[in-house]
Amino acid sequence: MNQEEFTVTKGSQNVFADLGFDAEESQNLKIRADLMLSLRSFIQSQGWTQQKAAQFFGETQPRISDLMTGDIERFSIDKLVKMLSRAGLEVKVEVGAKAA
Repeated sequence: MNQEEFTVTKGSQNVFADLGFDAEESQNLKIRADLMLSLRSFIQSQGWTQQKAAQFFGETQPRISDLMTGDIERFSIDKLVKMLSRAGLEVKVEVGAKAA
């Protein structure tokens, strides 16, 4: 049996930073990913098809498909906040100093 050694490195709270994105981009991607996951959970909790979700949000079905498959580049923070608001969900922003 071939034994290989693996090195495990503990990641941060932001996978995008761990992947090498610069600080600003990794923060933006993390926020968008979190908002998209909240929208995806909401749609799934309603038991909606993508077509039904598209009607509710005033979007096209392919756009909802992009959301459901995590196509992060297609959504701005602004758009995601508007969709969450339409769903009756509250978005909170928290700002603080980074831990050393």
